[in-house]
Amino acid sequence: MHKDTNSGPQDLQEELPEILMRIVSELHDVAYLIERVEPHLLELGGPHVLEHPDGLKVLQGIDLAVQKARGLAEFIDTITASIPSDWMIDMTTALSLVKLADMQKALGAGLRHGHSQPLIKAAGDFDFF
Repeated sequence: MHKDTNSGPQDLQEELPEILMRIVSELHDVAYLIERVEPHLLELGGPHVLEHPDGLKVLQGIDLAVQKARGLAEFIDTITASIPSDWMIDMTTALSLVKLADMQKALGAGLRHGHSQPLIKAAGDFDFF
């Protein structure tokens, strides 16, 4: 039996378009999660939140963040269509830098539209870290 001394952790070679589509999915999730904050801020702040210039700026910032996340997702989605599927990328280092375990799993799992964040959680659910 011959042991290959050059073998290390297996590289995660994947097609670039597949990786990019998982990023698109994550960006859509980010936009959705940010968007869910706005109504709660209005509820907590009451009708006077819109009268305060800083409150209005915060709400506009939330709206802008949602638009930017969705815009980036659409941009990546559109350019991905022109990338040949035989372009392979080693994701080992990039995935090691992602600190959220669920996001790391969604980006590296080979699932085209995996989501790192459950979009529906019961009220009061939280993660210890």
